[in-house]
Amino acid sequence: MSATHEVMESYLKTTSISQQQIDSYNRFITTGLNKIVEAQSLIEPDVSNFAIKLGSIRLEQPIIIESDSSTKRILPNEALARNLTYAAPMYLTYVPVISGIEKADAMGEAYVGELPVMVKSNLCYTKNMTEQQLVKEGEDPDDPGGYFIIKGTERVLVGIEDLAPNRMITTKEKVGIVVKVFSTTVNFRARCSITRDDYGMYTVLFPTLNKGISLSLILRSLGMDQKSVLALTEDNFARNDLMLNMEVGKNYMEMQPKDAIIELGRITAPNQAMAYQEKRAETQLDTYILPHLGTSPEVRKEKAAYLIRMASRTSMVANGTVKPDDKDHYANKRVKLAGDLLEELFNTAFKAFIKDIKYHVERTTARGRRLTVKTNINPDTLTEKILYSMSTGSWPAGQTGVSQVLDRVNYMSSVAHLRRVKSPLAKKHPHLKARDVHGTHIGKICPSETPEGTEVGLTRYLALMSKVTVGAEHSMLEKKLKELKLIK
Repeated sequence: MSATHEVMESYLKTTSISQQQIDSYNRFITTGLNKIVEAQSLIEPDVSNFAIKLGSIRLEQPIIIESDSSTKRILPNEALARNLTYAAPMYLTYVPVISGIEKADAMGEAYVGELPVMVKSNLCYTKNMTEQQLVKEGEDPDDPGGYFIIKGTERVLVGIEDLAPNRMITTKEKVGIVVKVFSTTVNFRARCSITRDDYGMYTVLFPTLNKGISLSLILRSLGMDQKSVLALTEDNFARNDLMLNMEVGKNYMEMQPKDAIIELGRITAPNQAMAYQEKRAETQLDTYILPHLGTSPEVRKEKAAYLIRMASRTSMVANGTVKPDDKDHYANKRVKLAGDLLEELFNTAFKAFIKDIKYHVERTTARGRRLTVKTNINPDTLTEKILYSMSTGSWPAGQTGVSQVLDRVNYMSSVAHLRRVKSPLAKKHPHLKARDVHGTHIGKICPSETPEGTEVGLTRYLALMSKVTVGAEHSMLEKKLKELKLIK
């Protein structure tokens, strides 16, 4: 390299070309795994006075059990040569809960399956090896890592580009002005939107609905009255629109919140028993409307304030006070790398694993056998689900081609494959704008490297020196902002 490339040379000497994948995977094994276990930590089978409380999950470095039952450590090149999976054993702590009391003396740790290990990650033996050690062990000292070895095949989890979650995106569409939020929690992703038509009327749409519902009804169901709605709006144009909506939906605003909930149930679950309709409406308000703000009745007022903010945003765009958002702007996008993709996969596999434990516990009780937690844990459930997706590339969210065989045609193609970013848009459709080079790609996405044909502009590659951050914990940021009195 010439002197003009000194900065790049120095950067590439200190940073792996697949650093973004390694960082993402390391975040997943340190915080992501335990977050998933924590969210589903109580297993309550159909057995009276018995439950299982799960603790933390622990990972060891990759090992292999030989035919003579001896265990030994395994390195990536051996896994490749012997068609094995380079994976780490997972151990989960548990405590039985009998009649609401945790039995600490029966607390234990069980082997729950294997998690594929990314080469050069914190779990990999080659991470801290020197060049001489790598050569001695038969490993390639120039290998950047960032891929997995599944049954002797090197596989890469290709980054997926998606719209940023928990963020308002306002666009002009045929039906009017639409503001969307992909409200995302650990277990659930709900698309909530508000549409403002040419007359200034708002309709709300969220999962489980076929057609939009009046914003006035939703706000009243969430416990808001006319005065408190207007108090949350500062923009005059938005205030006028809200007053018009409340005037048209006057019969809704004059109801008691309880009656508004019954009305919501009547619309969303027609021809059902009244008790079911009410329960259905309560579930919709708490679970399906903006779940990232919380799923308990206590946060209903917060959800109402957020919906008012969304509605005001459409009015401001209609009035020209605010410009519509650009979906192709990179600030409105997030790249899901190996760690985020594995989080989705592990979450689905873990749900199946818990279901399996419940079934085994219920069956053991029905047969009148002695109940022990360890005998009811089948480690194959978790391993098989993870390995199936990693081997086929079919992900729980319905995406295909997420896990791909690493391109080893030459060194450059391998490096490029580790930095590939895919768009979730269908190749057949002429998404002309999405295929264009956007000004915000500079420094993040290579403006010239993209395949030819149907995938042009939809399959992109990260620029050489771009690095993807793993993100920060929202609750921690919120706490700091409250301490600094920047938010209430």
